[in-house]
Amino acid sequence: MSERRLSEPTYLLDVNVLVARFSQIHIHNQIVTAWFSTPGLQFAICAFSESGFLRIMTGASPGKVTLPEATAILNQLTQHPGYRYLPITTEWQQLCSPFFKRLYGPNQVTDGYLLGLAVREDLILVTMDKGILHLAGVDYRRHVLLLEPSKR
Repeated sequence: MSERRLSEPTYLLDVNVLVARFSQIHIHNQIVTAWFSTPGLQFAICAFSESGFLRIMTGASPGKVTLPEATAILNQLTQHPGYRYLPITTEWQQLCSPFFKRLYGPNQVTDGYLLGLAVREDLILVTMDKGILHLAGVDYRRHVLLLEPSKR
């Protein structure tokens, strides 16, 4: 893990945050775009967030882009001064072991990995998925930032 000042947390991006940021028709695009403009933002992605982004953005849905277009978006992301890439160096079971009791379905395979990676690297997983708060439980909630629409 690289050294950084405690006042500057690094955020691990969930797939839904990446998709919302780069899909202008996504319901949360404005929220995520505003968050992304945070001065001095430090963030990371990994193979799970990359592959999930590519799968969703190139799938059969409104706003679909080609694989070369989606890959170019990821390449642009690497040019951001706060960007960091986390390679996969730990097996899924080891990263997810603190959450096994709260894993309740196949849709949490990626969630568990990303949360486990955030915990291991002392990052904050930024997401729009409220279920990750349950997965984190009270012990790991400090490793989750839930982006939500403001309540007016």
